[in-house]
Amino acid sequence: MKGLLILSAICIMMATFACGQKNTKVIATQHPSAQDLSKYSQATFAAGCFWHEEALFESIKGVKEAISGYAGGTTKNPSYEVVETGTTGHAETVNVYYDPAEISYATLLKIYFAGQNPIQVNGQGSDLGTQYRSIVFYRNNDEKQQIENYIKSIQPQYKAPIAAEVKPFTAFWTAEDYHQNYIEHNPNSGYVQHVSVPEIVHLQKEMPQLIKPDHFY
Repeated sequence: MKGLLILSAICIMMATFACGQKNTKVIATQHPSAQDLSKYSQATFAAGCFWHEEALFESIKGVKEAISGYAGGTTKNPSYEVVETGTTGHAETVNVYYDPAEISYATLLKIYFAGQNPIQVNGQGSDLGTQYRSIVFYRNNDEKQQIENYIKSIQPQYKAPIAAEVKPFTAFWTAEDYHQNYIEHNPNSGYVQHVSVPEIVHLQKEMPQLIKPDHFY
């Protein structure tokens, strides 16, 4: 019985601190119009839970918007519930809109890799599965070359291979409204308080010069 109680407690803790928590409250989030965003460059990254990836990139100077969604698979118009089964090939992803006059793609790559455990395969922390794997999507040969060169430059720091996949960008499917700006709307969530925010704070302390003045956590 004691073993059963301990196992139950562990399961509850994992549910509390996993990105896969179900949120039934739908929040309508206002995003800049497609016309407003069309003048900016885009970069697309997957690295575990998109809640804190979105908030992290939105705190960076030069980034105008980050949208949570799904990419890397073949299923069209996937839902969160289907993606979380790990059968669609998609990973939780953020699409970043940025002004290249303010921040370079190379700097975004540096932030991307610094904000994760780059050698963890199929997951980040307690978020496990192919839907949480790391992927860097490139839109042209220049981006592909920058990604590959950056991976080569940091590989000697690690005893295991860099796990991030390098894939051509094909399609990005915007996630449901309640996932957008999730941390802002759910600041008291156990996952947000104990996983998302500490990870964001850690990176912000490493690169304070890149953070917008009103976006420090």
